[in-house]
Amino acid sequence: MSPARSSGFRGRIRLSLEIIRANPTGRIALKTIVAVTGTVVVLIGLALIPLPGPGWLIVIGGLAIWAIEFHWARRLLHFTRSRVQSWTRWVGRQPLSLRFLLGAAGLVFVAAVLWLSLKMGLGIDVVAEILRYLATH
Repeated sequence: MSPARSSGFRGRIRLSLEIIRANPTGRIALKTIVAVTGTVVVLIGLALIPLPGPGWLIVIGGLAIWAIEFHWARRLLHFTRSRVQSWTRWVGRQPLSLRFLLGAAGLVFVAAVLWLSLKMGLGIDVVAEILRYLATH
């Protein structure tokens, strides 16, 4: 292995993975651990998507874990990264007013998801509670 390939943190990780993969038992164990860990992270992310917070980011993190061992996940992660980067570049080229409008639309979406989550999941109608509070005070 060349010194340039094994230098730095990523190089040490890559070397460790190659050593593990060199042993048939290690290869199977690594694939199993990566599959299970990635699945748990993706499922947690999917459960968090309707709530405000980093649901999609956690799903992408699970995809990155899968990408350690699975080629299809590597391709999907590359596709996802390129789409997010192109969206970010596009938004960055837009006028400030449109960026503000996109941000406001995102906040309205998150508020609606939070309201529906509270109403359907816990039976708390935040809008009705706020209107009731305003009517009595």
